[in-house]
Amino acid sequence: MEKHIIFEDDQIRVIFQPGSSRELIFSFGDLITRAKGLSINAEKSLQKYDFNVIGVMPKQKSWFPASSMQPMYQAIKPILDQFELRIAYGGSMGGYAAIKYANLFGFQRVVSMVPQYSIDPEDIVDTRYGMFFQPNLHANMRVLAEDVSTTREYIVVYDPYCREDRAHFEKLQALIPHVHVLHLPFTGHDAIAVLASSELLNDFLRHPFDAPYFYQKMRRVKKNSKFYYRKVIENLLTRHRDALGEILKSNSFQLDPQFFDAKQKQTLLRVLFNNKQVSEQDLQKLGITTFLPQENRSLLLDQFDHGLVFNVISQKIESYAAGVIALNHKFLIPLQPKGTGLVYVQVQDERYMVVMNDRQVMKLVLAQDELATGMHPILMQKYVGYYTLNYKELRLSSDEFGQVFFVENADASCQFVVQPEQI
Repeated sequence: MEKHIIFEDDQIRVIFQPGSSRELIFSFGDLITRAKGLSINAEKSLQKYDFNVIGVMPKQKSWFPASSMQPMYQAIKPILDQFELRIAYGGSMGGYAAIKYANLFGFQRVVSMVPQYSIDPEDIVDTRYGMFFQPNLHANMRVLAEDVSTTREYIVVYDPYCREDRAHFEKLQALIPHVHVLHLPFTGHDAIAVLASSELLNDFLRHPFDAPYFYQKMRRVKKNSKFYYRKVIENLLTRHRDALGEILKSNSFQLDPQFFDAKQKQTLLRVLFNNKQVSEQDLQKLGITTFLPQENRSLLLDQFDHGLVFNVISQKIESYAAGVIALNHKFLIPLQPKGTGLVYVQVQDERYMVVMNDRQVMKLVLAQDELATGMHPILMQKYVGYYTLNYKELRLSSDEFGQVFFVENADASCQFVVQPEQI
């Protein structure tokens, strides 16, 4: 029998995927894995072990309202009656549904990743999902005591350091004190992506709960997950900046270039440059491509004695302590104080202008090339005792953290002096 739709309304599409297992698996989709054709959440992993599956896929961001789930139950009851063992799996919005409707569908085990307790602002404050609350659909949507059974096995995976998810978990734990908890620290709300593994999902659904066993399997999956390293790096940077170097030193992985956006890359580079000498291997692990310059010598100093440089990785003007620049001279090109004129840098025997647009997006452009629409050169002006960097009517300013900004009102932070020994 081919998989086919067994129920559908404005909110959900329900698909039956027949297999050979004695278990019937309910796989609930989330905000990302919504209804599309006959696709099912975690379909490939479930097919690999030939599970019988009912895929409950949301068509809207509506958290599986009871007005849809009750008619669904009536429609699929003939299939339910064929299976004594029923197990639910889902994450986030799907994790909520797996817990909320466990009594309705008679689940023996519920595996729920980073679930919600409710999205009703009267029940819990969560700015991520409160906007999706609809009073006409979600009256009394929170998980209630009558939705829970002491004879049912509940497994919840979440990051205890994620404040929003922890608030939902604490509400659920008060209702389900016998819940089995597996912590996935520093991954935020992305447990499903981090733990994507057919073998691990099969264990979650079938293996008797054994915390050490599950943690061992989770560690194995994490070690091979690029997404895990990305999430850990993102979350650790604000707490334990020294940990980034240890992650790079102790693990072998290769992130894709698109894993971090420009702002995240700039933050990563600043942490690396300020804590250690950066190696090309470190950058490759982080998915950051290198654009190596020739070495340069002189420095323009700001009021904090930090040198102005062009960072060829982040493609931005920044400021760093002289020692940091010396250690990372391949990537941090000092801006040369050569009198009034355009700002140039020398990269691999080529001379580039530093140009910018009104959104303060910088680029390097070969001196002989035409400028793209909206891009304008940055001008260096020499005055008695100091230099300024100008973009139209704006002046470059720097702060003690090495960040630079173009501002309208010039003050002492906009004045840069030549390093004394190199005058």
